Amino acid sequence: MSDEKQKEIDLPSAEQLRNELERVRYNANFRRTMLSTVSSLTVVAAVAVIVSVLFLPVLRVTGTSMTPTMMNDELIVCSKRSNFKSGDIVAFYLNNKILLKRVIGVAGDVIDIDSAGTVYVNGKMLDEPYLNEKAKGECDIELPYQVPENRIFVMGDHRAVSIDSRSTSVGCIADEYVIGRVIFRVWPFDRSGKI
Repeated sequence: MSDEKQKEIDLPSAEQLRNELERVRYNANFRRTMLSTVSSLTVVAAVAVIVSVLFLPVLRVTGTSMTPTMMNDELIVCSKRSNFKSGDIVAFYLNNKILLKRVIGVAGDVIDIDSAGTVYVNGKMLDEPYLNEKAKGECDIELPYQVPENRIFVMGDHRAVSIDSRSTSVGCIADEYVIGRVIFRVWPFDRSGKI
């Protein structure tokens, strides 16, 4: 075989060079796009985690102490704040667990519960349209009870089964253990909305 024929065989055509150049450019653009996408997703995920931890924690409801307002396995969003009022639902830490209960009284309020489970705050009967039934539940505190400074008195909406501030095992919740006020139900979608 002559040298000229050997050179013709080894050299790619212009079309082959153009195709190879397009392939190299496509690969470079693809890598650049993937790196940009992964970087953007990482930043978005980091921001979402920071917002979730610092401002709007997302929690899963466990148990039935807040039925019918909140059911087991629902996802809820909390708002970090500390000026609670009667009727707010709060999330707080107790013995390395996160509990959800309704605020009944704040510092200085006097709480009384009669044998039928009717709650009185500062001598006035508390209007509780969120309850299906009233019950005194597990109550071993001395009534009437005055809520101490920097604490809140909480009760579950399912009064017969809820272990809450009526029990000395829970008591009033100190402000530093409160995660925030429950503001929104995320899951399930058919029940999602403001709480």
